Amino acid sequence: MDLGLKGKSAVVTGASRGLGKAIAMQLAAEGCRLAICARGEEALLETRKEIRKLHGVPVLAKVLDLTVPESADALIDAVIHEYGTVQVLANNAGGNRRGKFADLSDQDWEDILNLNLKMHLRVSRAAIPHMRASGGGAILFVGSIFGREAGGPGLSIYNTTKSALMSAAKIMALELAPDGIRVNTLAPGSIRFPGGSWDKRVKSDPEGMKAFIAANLPIGRFGTAQEIGDTAAFLLSDRASLITGACLNVDGGQSRSLI
Repeated sequence: MDLGLKGKSAVVTGASRGLGKAIAMQLAAEGCRLAICARGEEALLETRKEIRKLHGVPVLAKVLDLTVPESADALIDAVIHEYGTVQVLANNAGGNRRGKFADLSDQDWEDILNLNLKMHLRVSRAAIPHMRASGGGAILFVGSIFGREAGGPGLSIYNTTKSALMSAAKIMALELAPDGIRVNTLAPGSIRFPGGSWDKRVKSDPEGMKAFIAANLPIGRFGTAQEIGDTAAFLLSDRASLITGACLNVDGGQSRSLI
């Protein structure tokens, strides 16, 4: 299936590894001109090299800390200078800080709110005028099934930020629909990739992870980064032209929410 992405200018944040890298790879496979960013230079440049070798598309790599407010405009300005427009944006970067709610400080909340929510809103805000000028575009937030349901003790900040992404995306979708800009959220379940948290847990506690899979993953395995990349590319493509304001679980049946 031709997703209609060839030649489009696409930005992927947090693209040096894991889900962001997989999203960038799939967009490149579809022929997008890419702009990728991350905080770590070595991994980011290696990803750029790998994408160019495999798919032969232009790849702009920017080493940026998007928790610094000015970095959002710097990223989009660089993309406009390089490609003249931005039509696709995958907001992927993020993280977590576990702790019981009563023990978490204002700074803990501020750090993860900035990392998981505010920086994505800033990058989106910077990109929207250029999408309007291009006649439309697509924005995707990478959330989590734990934004749709309780993630459990110790995850109050993470749950809150992922739920907030979904809420913001819904309202953005309503506001931006007249401009031809679609906004969606993708909610991964437990995804294993090299160096990721689930990969580390499997290696350190294989029997415990077998029990976890049996109890929580009806499909019988962890998801892969490529499966997230494939779904993201579809949601960002013209083939998903009627999908906006939606949050799509990609979790092998793991989540327990009815919506």
